[in-house]
Amino acid sequence: MAHDSALDLLPARWAGHDRFTVLLDTFGRGEGFAALWAAWRADPARCGTLHVVAQGPVDDAALRATCAAHGLPATWPGEWPPATPDFHTLVREGGRVRLLLALGEPRRFWRELVARVDAFQLESPDLDPVGLPKALVRLSAPEATVSSPGAAPAFRAALRSRGFVLADDPQAAVTAQYRPAFTPSRAPVRQVAAASTGKHALIVGAGLAGASTALALARQGWRCTLIDRHAEPATEASGNPAGLFHGIVTADDGPHARFNRAASFEAHRAVSRAIEADGRLGGAQGLIRLEDAATPVASMRALLARLGLGPGYVQALDTDAASATTGIALHQPAWFYPNGGWVRPGHLVRWMLAEAGERCEFRGGIDARRIERSGNRWRVFDADDTVVAESEVLVIANAIDALRLLGGPAWPLQPVRGQISTADAALAGTLPAVPIAGGGYVMPPVDGRAVFGATAQAGDPDPALRDEDHAHNLAQLARLLGHGVPLAPGALDGRTAWRCVSDDRLPLIGEVPDVAMGAGDAAPTLDQVRFVPRRQGLFVFTGLGSRGITWSTLGGEVLAAAIAGAPSPLPSSLLDAVDPARFFTRAARRAAAPGAGGQPAD
Repeated sequence: MAHDSALDLLPARWAGHDRFTVLLDTFGRGEGFAALWAAWRADPARCGTLHVVAQGPVDDAALRATCAAHGLPATWPGEWPPATPDFHTLVREGGRVRLLLALGEPRRFWRELVARVDAFQLESPDLDPVGLPKALVRLSAPEATVSSPGAAPAFRAALRSRGFVLADDPQAAVTAQYRPAFTPSRAPVRQVAAASTGKHALIVGAGLAGASTALALARQGWRCTLIDRHAEPATEASGNPAGLFHGIVTADDGPHARFNRAASFEAHRAVSRAIEADGRLGGAQGLIRLEDAATPVASMRALLARLGLGPGYVQALDTDAASATTGIALHQPAWFYPNGGWVRPGHLVRWMLAEAGERCEFRGGIDARRIERSGNRWRVFDADDTVVAESEVLVIANAIDALRLLGGPAWPLQPVRGQISTADAALAGTLPAVPIAGGGYVMPPVDGRAVFGATAQAGDPDPALRDEDHAHNLAQLARLLGHGVPLAPGALDGRTAWRCVSDDRLPLIGEVPDVAMGAGDAAPTLDQVRFVPRRQGLFVFTGLGSRGITWSTLGGEVLAAAIAGAPSPLPSSLLDAVDPARFFTRAARRAAAPGAGGQPAD
């Protein structure tokens, strides 16, 4: 490739570093990525983790040949997710080689990427001299290098004006190095990694949110202590017998659709790996979501074409195709998500902790009653007001109880009771081959039993199983299956649990806002969540609602990247959508609107 000489210089730069990030503005046949990966493998002084960020598209066949030519695992190309216009993360070498591939419009890539890049390899023949240098400044780590031999004089001049020191020779392997005379005073807080010298995090809550964060941090080279009030992990909502994971489609392809799509890819990858270890854990062969019977399949397919969503992610099926997929007669069109499926959440949590291995210590039977900042460390106290654990980084991942530990932030979260129903083997013969969802859900047989549901009752603290809720679930089941079910509510078993649901139906993932610093006359501008002050080293992952299985793996990766200072697997706009500061920012904008009066108290 054009920058072989520049790539040859990188091993000397990454030596001794914990992580090193290279950005390729063109992925092409994957030659640059494969060369970097092979060089990293061969280097005994290699960095701890190599991050490669690249702009697509990808030629799968060419990439397969490129990997083979460099002696790299041939299985890599087969793991590519569907080619949707999103950010896609692929991990090798136990998490020590990571590729973040952006598909879609290039300008969106530069605008949406959140990373600290050590080396930019720019091959595009048309480098924007206006917008691109500004993006390079935003993304540059200290002394980042730019390689773009033969770049136009206007681009070189723009680099110089932005704080880059240029090489004398325009054809030099390294075109410029970032050495600004001053540092911007208002850099987004999001780009700053938590200050931790020990690479250790303390996590409260051992359900899906906590376990996925522990695994993601372990893959970033961190150690974790995971505590929970119960003796065993996955005891509350994560202890349900089975649950679903899948994406969604909306006409506007807004934040909900894009976040769920990205999350479904990560969930499918995690569940598939877990099933390889234990085939009884679940099924990752897809999921059917019923559409209204009056919706023409042609209009469903037209929507997918307009959004650029191919069959690897979602397919619009007529009734015959939907029936063939499920193995039972259906009477309405449906969306088929090949990357969907079902899993036993408790088993998934235990698999995650086993994958984290020695890097994660689980301590059960610890009831976290309060937290406190002491110096640069966070302390957790039990009911006797004794310090039970401490760390520079603390993650609160205990569902609705996060509000109490964090001092009651004004986040619109509420517990929602859900009752699922289970029935014996008499119903198993009528169950689908893959899960069916849409105003309820039904699983394939789980240990020979039917699992279906569920109710959703906000503010309902009753733990008892109720016949009226079983009746509700039976009615949903009959509608999903297209026929009546000869079972009485009293013949059913089930389970109740409480989901933590936000009012905008998205999770809360990120560093906790510092409300005190965000109020008063000296408060910073709060028009964007990335500028909201934070409580350093304190993170939250909650509000998973009924989509904990779908959201947890991606959420853990997002949080681990923020903590470790790695490139984010989500674009900036989706980070904003799940940032816990979004509620504070919305309130600030409402207060600042004409006639509103002023800065709100929180």
